[in-house]
Amino acid sequence: MLARTVTHALVGLDARRVEVEAHLQLGVPAFAIVGLADRACQEAKERVRSGIASAELEWPVRRITVNLAPAELRKEGSGFDLPIALAVLAASRQVPPEALGGHAAVGELALDGRLRPVGGVLAAAEGARQSGLSRLLCPAECAAEAALAGIEPVPVHHLAEAVAYLRGEWQPPPPDELAPSPLNGSEPAGPDLAEVRGQERARRALELAAAGSHNLLLGGPPGTGKTMLARRLPGILPRLPPNEALEVTRIHSVAGLLPPGRPLVSVPPFRAPHHTASVASIVGGGSSPRPGEASLAHRGVLFLDELAEFPRNALEALRQPLEDGAISIARVGGKIVFPARFQLVATMNLCPCGARGDPAAECSCSAARLAAYRDKLSRALLDRFDLVVTVPRPRARELEGAPGERSEAVRERVTAARSRARGEPLRRSREANELLSRAVERLPLSARGRARVARVSRTIALLAGVEEVGTAQVAEALSYRSPTELGTP
Repeated sequence: MLARTVTHALVGLDARRVEVEAHLQLGVPAFAIVGLADRACQEAKERVRSGIASAELEWPVRRITVNLAPAELRKEGSGFDLPIALAVLAASRQVPPEALGGHAAVGELALDGRLRPVGGVLAAAEGARQSGLSRLLCPAECAAEAALAGIEPVPVHHLAEAVAYLRGEWQPPPPDELAPSPLNGSEPAGPDLAEVRGQERARRALELAAAGSHNLLLGGPPGTGKTMLARRLPGILPRLPPNEALEVTRIHSVAGLLPPGRPLVSVPPFRAPHHTASVASIVGGGSSPRPGEASLAHRGVLFLDELAEFPRNALEALRQPLEDGAISIARVGGKIVFPARFQLVATMNLCPCGARGDPAAECSCSAARLAAYRDKLSRALLDRFDLVVTVPRPRARELEGAPGERSEAVRERVTAARSRARGEPLRRSREANELLSRAVERLPLSARGRARVARVSRTIALLAGVEEVGTAQVAEALSYRSPTELGTP
């Protein structure tokens, strides 16, 4: 007796169709899974056996062979539990085999038969829809996520519910009764920018970074508010449009990072890895490549606190995605591309001891130690920062003054500037072009640096609501490229 179900295996962020074939025959009772299944998938034998028994169904006393086709595609994870169980039950005719037509299935089985959520349900639902299937049997907690792909989810809490549905004894709730998409709901916006006292230049740079998705480097002595400023960037960023929200949700779903009750990531992600992070954890990798912090920050912010403390090879690995917006990971079995169009925000001290730039302290670093510290950051990496700002120690009257402007007010200006950016491109005046040309000759400004200055000047003009990029906008943009901002001569 033979029966088939359909599920999907994840390869990077893509779902590949997998047919789960269960064959029962006379012989010594045994249960084998073939088809290049990893350890977690092989362990499904015990979970499926216990789950079927807990659902008060009969375990076939036969020689059972489950084949996961195509055999050359590696299958990983516990999401194969439910399709394997349904294929075994259909092969033993406890479920009508024809009832599985038009359905895909995904989910992990607990030993008592309950369905546990798994990662990558959105990608699996998209794969099922592209395969021409109309419904996806999945854990109830993942139903709202599956619905985002435009497929009808069948939310089940227990294996017994899935069997009752396939027998026609139970109907799932209508799709409109599923948890609503939180696209227009409220999500935590992070700490308020009003908590930052003083630091007007740094606040201005933060607003420019938000309005134009510019890379930002904040330098200065310890305790001046660099990290505090950077962590308030998410609060002034607008919500993600629907197409970008689906992109981000797919990545976080594959990584298993979707928060419970929020199937759609509708705010820009903010990722802040520790400076001891490895190259693979930053850009992604592993024997079966998984997205790293750069991809998890796609359409959002990658925040590197204490930039110079990160391994140099990890920082250099970010140069390609900063230009291309994607990360290519090559393995013997093929190449996987992860999206990584993020905004890089970093902080650093101006010297190893941290006293440089602080009028109340004296730097104790030798010239050799200072040179070694600066050598941790290549010129090619620093050239990719659009805005470089020194954050000085605030004065007492600034700390005791009134709170600054709230994040909500800044976010409104940022949203308006981004809306204007989608209109007609702004022209640069003749005087602005001449100023930019003189700057290329007099400043250490590369061709990339010139292009970034032009982008920042356009963002300044969009925030100001002017019709043309003039010398004032170009001059301000150039001030953020000055080498003296990081204390270099």
